[in-house]
Amino acid sequence: MKVLVTGSSGLIGSEAVEYYERMGHHVIGVDNNMRAEFFGEQGDTLWNLKRLKAIAPNFSHYSIDIRDRQALFDLFETQSFDLIIHCAAQPSHDKACQIPLLDFEVNALGTVNLLEATRKYAPEAVFIHISTNKVYGDAPNEVPRIELEKRYDYARIEDFNGISEHCRIDQCLHSLFGASKAAADIVAQEYGRYFGMKVGIFRGGCLTGPSHSGVELHGFLSYLVKVAVTSKTYKVFGYKGKQVRDNIHSYDVIQAFEAFRKHPRPGAVYNLGGGRENSISILEAFDLVEAISGKKVSWVYVDDNRIGDHICYISDLSKLKADFPEWQITRSLEQIVQEIVATALSRSAVQPVA
Repeated sequence: MKVLVTGSSGLIGSEAVEYYERMGHHVIGVDNNMRAEFFGEQGDTLWNLKRLKAIAPNFSHYSIDIRDRQALFDLFETQSFDLIIHCAAQPSHDKACQIPLLDFEVNALGTVNLLEATRKYAPEAVFIHISTNKVYGDAPNEVPRIELEKRYDYARIEDFNGISEHCRIDQCLHSLFGASKAAADIVAQEYGRYFGMKVGIFRGGCLTGPSHSGVELHGFLSYLVKVAVTSKTYKVFGYKGKQVRDNIHSYDVIQAFEAFRKHPRPGAVYNLGGGRENSISILEAFDLVEAISGKKVSWVYVDDNRIGDHICYISDLSKLKADFPEWQITRSLEQIVQEIVATALSRSAVQPVA
């Protein structure tokens, strides 16, 4: 099998490269390190590309900008892909307002370029699009909540499992990132439904793991650990630090993709996160990171919350588990943080973390 992974030097992309190369497949990665342009030195993923080249002999890398339609078409003309995993994106909720045109071009235009290349040159391939829970905008904030000592939670028993795919995606405040990803999400569904292509859309919660190049504007757990091990200061933006996110290890993300690859459903949409068992607030995350790393987290509070941010978001995984009963969460929140801490400590020992 020949696999194309866009954003191959990023968290999920690199996990996909490792998994499918290890399974004996030829993997082609597309990544032009635009994350460094978005976030500066902290976001640079060249370290991860070098790591992949060293451990994955059946991996080939192409520095292609997914906005370059002709370059993508040329790549597809010379290859025969069986699986496309589209991870490349401008990923920051907050950064998008500073670069609205670039954000939309990468997230929306780049996605339709890849879908059209697949339709023209690899129509039988399985296409997996990584979307985001930000396509729901701030609609999840309308779910009744209760305030506990260190977190918010849902007030009604019927909301215990979290936000389902039935949550609306329009007539709410998204952030420009959420809007560009919603456009990509809808067009991916349309290619699946209209053209009958094997397109799956996964609306990610907090996707994380040790290969994450976390920054303040994106990559909650990874950035928090980085701040802790380097004795920097973490900023909490609003909601008393009680805002909740569910976290899923990049390995479990790839296993969900693999389940879909084996049994694709054209245009299907799934929420993908750690679920209730891997949910945590920022205040709770401080406690967990301190317990595992042995380092005190220094933090300050900023009263203004991020525009359109979720107060309490837990991914309801019921649909994903019903369609793919063989899939399950294998990495606990504690295991995830342990891996991130170990990697952060090893990296900080050989290079400064900005």
